[in-house]
Amino acid sequence: MSLSRKKRPLYLQIKNIIKDRILHGAYPMDANIPSEPQLETEFEVSKITVRNAVKELVQEGYLETSSGKGTKVIRNTSTSKLSTWKRFTEILVEEGHRIQKQVLRTDMVSNEIGTELYQLFGEKCIRIDRLYLLDDSPYIHYSHYLTMKRGDLELVDMSAQSLYGMLEEKDISLAKFRDQFSVAIATPEVTTLLSVNNKTPLLKRSRYSYDEAGNIIEYSEGYYNTEIQEYIVNYDV
Repeated sequence: MSLSRKKRPLYLQIKNIIKDRILHGAYPMDANIPSEPQLETEFEVSKITVRNAVKELVQEGYLETSSGKGTKVIRNTSTSKLSTWKRFTEILVEEGHRIQKQVLRTDMVSNEIGTELYQLFGEKCIRIDRLYLLDDSPYIHYSHYLTMKRGDLELVDMSAQSLYGMLEEKDISLAKFRDQFSVAIATPEVTTLLSVNNKTPLLKRSRYSYDEAGNIIEYSEGYYNTEIQEYIVNYDV
């Protein structure tokens, strides 16, 4: 896997990739992650770089190392800044599902005057499209739109980490979120990707994310094929 050697330290990039795999069930609970030599080969880095990445995840409580027994996953949920609830994907992973992410596009788009995107971001914004697979079946399609009014946000390779993880790395604190749920018809492109018939009503989630000053940072639209899996929210009281 190709890592950026110009910006963030390599061990932090590897740490976030491994963490993301843990949170999405690629590395299951109580199972060992790949060995140091395997990770060195995959990421084309030194032993000390891999060890520093693993050390951070041990300190955060995700991994446990045992002499002669490898490095085991001991936690697969995060403390999310989005809310006090568990994230939807974490619930699915806890139930034994496996989630994979595919980045379909990452580019800069021009917004038409009068559209909601123009009202939110002005003439241009960054767009990231992702497809989530649940146990190898297409399940969620997401389009994320990011402001270009922040100089520290630019086109990045999002194949290896979460969007919100990337924002945290850039010290962008998201302080307010607004989620809207509806039933809507997706575009023909999205219905094809989700393997559903055109004009099939789908669960749509729209999210608006703001920084501490009240500036819009991200807007996203997600379409869920709830015939495969219903949307779940767990409340802890």
